[in-house]
Formats: sequence, C-alpha cells, structure tokens
Amino acid sequence: MENLPVLYIGNKNYSSWSLRAWLGLKATGVAFEEKLVSLYTDEWFAKAPVLSPSGKVPAFFDGTKTIWEALAILEYIADTRPDTLLWPLDMDVRAIARSVALEMHGGFMALRTNMPMNLRKDLSGRGREPGVDKDIARISAIFNMCRSRYGQGGDFLFGHFTIADAMFAPVITRFKTYGVTLDPVGEAYKNAMLALPAMQEWYGDALKEDWVIEAAELPARG
Repeated sequence: MENLPVLYIGNKNYSSWSLRAWLGLKATGVAFEEKLVSLYTDEWFAKAPVLSPSGKVPAFFDGTKTIWEALAILEYIADTRPDTLLWPLDMDVRAIARSVALEMHGGFMALRTNMPMNLRKDLSGRGREPGVDKDIARISAIFNMCRSRYGQGGDFLFGHFTIADAMFAPVITRFKTYGVTLDPVGEAYKNAMLALPAMQEWYGDALKEDWVIEAAELPARG
C-alpha cells in the first residue's frame, strides 16, 4: 500500500492557512492523507510543536521531511509536480502571479483582523472597520487585473487554477460570510471559486464541525 504524504491542518471552519495548502493540493489532484488537529485544544498544544517547527499548521510531511507554511508547501508541489501547473508557464505571467500571491500572504491585515474566517456564520454587514473597505477595493482591483489580462483560459485569476487562487481562497470565504458584494468581474470569480468541488468539500466538512473557538468569533452586537 502506498504511503501518502500527510497534510496536517486545523479546524476547517477557522483555519485560513490550512485551507490554502489543502485546496491547492486537492484542486490539482495531488494525493495526500489529511490529519486534522483541533486548534488550541490540549491535543493541539501537545502535537503542534512536533508536527511543525513553527508550531503552526499547515504542515506537510512527505515521508522524509516536513515543510511548513502554506505558500512553501505549494511551492514545493509546484517544483516537484510540474504537471499540476500550480504556476503559469509563462515566466512574465508567473512573476505577476507570485506578486499577487505574496501581496495576499503579507497584506490586507485590516480585513483579515476584522473579518476572521468563519464558514458556519452569516455575518453580513459586520466587520467593516477602518481600513477594511480599502483592502476590499485593492483585492477587487487585483481580481479585475488578473482576470482581464491573464484569465482568458478559464475561470480563475490566471485562467487555470494556480497558487494565486489558493492564496485568495480564504478571502473569498470572508466575502461570502460577511456579505461583501464585488463588481461583476469579482463576483464571477468569487462564484467560480465557491463552485470548485474541492472548495465545496471543505465547506461541507466545516459545517459539520462542532468546535467553537471564542477568540475567532466576532462579539455579539451590543
């Protein structure tokens, strides 16, 4: 029996970085075993430092080494499995794809802070704190630029599914949870991402979870 690599993830309702790595592997057909460790439980505090040097998820163990951080995991798959086409083939287009992926990796903190990922809730109208609308406008501009210049070959930012799409997947879930409406180009892209079979599988699993992490929940309206 084949020994599959293992992807360690956190709760599907909350873990945005887990979603990025998981979706990138699933959407491109990479076989792996999934192991979920519920965040911030006794099991988590015992296992996380063993699973990953950073003590965080996702972490990917291929039988000989552990790779941590979602973007690094997907870069590793792109290097070792070029058939996945996780980056655009054209070098110039690939540079743009990396640019927007890294902008997502390190940016949009107002949105990420005030609209925490929570797939089980409808929080329409919540989270619009200072700086969030600016982040939404910039993300919308990225979606429009990528779709208009590079997306002719399919429904995703660069036509076919790439790491850039995986990086923006948690933002797409936030737009759904918080009722953020984009322009027609952004809405079409959002709907394409939500319709991905892998994304629907993740949502289905998240909705079955019963763990609640209070720190990841918005406070009730006063």
